[in-house]
Amino acid sequence: MSALLSLLGWSFLPNLVTGWTQSLYYSITIRAGDPKPQPGTPRWAAHRRRIHIAVVTLYLLYTIYEADYELQRAGTFYTDLGVPLTATEREIKSRFRRLAALYHPDKAASAAGAAGQSEEEINAYFVHLKTAADALADPAKRFAYERFGPEAVFWPRCVTIRDFVVRGAQGLVPYYAVAALFMYGLGLLGYLDWGKYERWLVLAVVFLFEVHTVTRPGFPPLLEKFVNPLVTTLLGRAPYLPFQAVSLARRLSATVYIAFSQIGPLLTADTSSGQVVVRRKGGDDEVALRQGLDRLEGAVKRLDADAARLLETEMAPFAGDEEVRATVAAKVKEWLVQNTIRSDPMVRDALGRSFAKRRMDAPAGARGTR
Repeated sequence: MSALLSLLGWSFLPNLVTGWTQSLYYSITIRAGDPKPQPGTPRWAAHRRRIHIAVVTLYLLYTIYEADYELQRAGTFYTDLGVPLTATEREIKSRFRRLAALYHPDKAASAAGAAGQSEEEINAYFVHLKTAADALADPAKRFAYERFGPEAVFWPRCVTIRDFVVRGAQGLVPYYAVAALFMYGLGLLGYLDWGKYERWLVLAVVFLFEVHTVTRPGFPPLLEKFVNPLVTTLLGRAPYLPFQAVSLARRLSATVYIAFSQIGPLLTADTSSGQVVVRRKGGDDEVALRQGLDRLEGAVKRLDADAARLLETEMAPFAGDEEVRATVAAKVKEWLVQNTIRSDPMVRDALGRSFAKRRMDAPAGARGTR
């Protein structure tokens, strides 16, 4: 859930990095003396949109790598004991006896003391090895460990596989129920406008994958036949256990949610106005109208500024002579009234209707009725 909470406030850092990256990009790709795209131009906005997409994508990929790195660094009972996933109970016990001969506190105290390890660390490591061996030697605990992680080994009143599955479901259903309520609440508040249906699809897929993983006697086919052979062959790493795959799937789903919020709207953003204007998915006419009015207001402001500068340029010869400036201003005002307002067809029609009405209401014999 902590990953989902980042959807609300996860925009400041990417925007900051995007600005730095765009400046660095211009310093590398544009030669000295050549003009750089200025803020507010369509070219600058197009570059910013692409760089922002690249920055967010790289960050999201890094979060997935970081989650995988943490899982690999934590290790598993199999890697700690040095046995394969297919090790039998006899092989596990034999391997533990060999490790106990090396790491038993009574035998490893002298070597560990020379290496700077404390007695508590020696005892904790030996207890960890014994817990790993006992869990993998018990079929029910081995099943629970592979599906739910190390904490499942210490669940109270769980003896059979069914007990572990029921206990694991008690934490599985509330997690996805809270995630669904959280997404629904954000949707009502307007934070998940883009890709709101795709988010529900991703949540459903991850939920079904986890349910299938924790309720089947074997590993998921996707994990056993494709992912683990690829990881062990190309990367030379230990294969994933089901609980590790579930953890990565949850992290990947949160990453996809952030991608929908940060990258999705930018894919259809409009940069023709010099700003990255996000278009709402689904054809929201009210939002599109508001964005169009904002662009029109910006164009009017720029036109007004240009007109003000042009007027200042035309009045430059009369600078310092307030009497002449006042006369010119009066002439310009009169010209606007005579040539712009009175020549307008709508104004002329309105004046004509007003004069006609006045002539009809005049008494008989009055001047101006003919």
